[in-house]
Amino acid sequence: MTSRRLALFDLDHTLLPLDSDHQWAQYLANSGRAGDPVEALRRNEELMDRYNAGDLTAQQAAEFMLGLLAAHPPHLLAVWHEDFMQRVIRPAMTDRAIELVRQHLAAGDLCAVVTATNSFVTAPIARAFGVPHLIATDPEYIAGRYTGKILGTPSFKEGKVVRVNDWLSGMNKRISDFESSFFYSDSINDLPLLDVVTHPIVTNPSPSLLAIAQQRNWPVLNLFTKLADNKS
Repeated sequence: MTSRRLALFDLDHTLLPLDSDHQWAQYLANSGRAGDPVEALRRNEELMDRYNAGDLTAQQAAEFMLGLLAAHPPHLLAVWHEDFMQRVIRPAMTDRAIELVRQHLAAGDLCAVVTATNSFVTAPIARAFGVPHLIATDPEYIAGRYTGKILGTPSFKEGKVVRVNDWLSGMNKRISDFESSFFYSDSINDLPLLDVVTHPIVTNPSPSLLAIAQQRNWPVLNLFTKLADNKS
């Protein structure tokens, strides 16, 4: 049966009350796996602040975040990530966020997580939520190691629209083919994709996105009482 509705979910600060990229870097830094811990934590906070301000490019984020993957063999990264899931991610998954996803899946909607965070970090998280499709920034992987570079178009700002369109075109579909299309996001960085769906739903929004939502009469959904990361 063909899905008549499309449901897209940002991940960080939308389904999760934290930023998984930021938390992953912090997890590695605190365990001494990201070089000098003080410098790694400083860089991590700087990138978070610039992202929240809408003043960060995908390449700037990749230089640090994907560099953390390139520094270690994949088999160790996999072991660490499972510990990260147990310690950080699964305890942060709320019943309300899980139920939101479940409702769309139960309705037969075509569902995908669409996130700027890289697919190594986010693929297990999307699976934990039960979302069958993931559109994320893909890290380049050559000869059994991550290179620290981005593969293809990053899933960030306008790139999210490009990546969603590419994904749907593989199924001979377009966003406009769906009777209803939903996108849940907290971030002003996601305005390009919010603008092209029929149902933009700002979720746990930053103040800057909330102001736009109020101007445009977009619905506002709050899934959390507090966030694990500070955000502007």
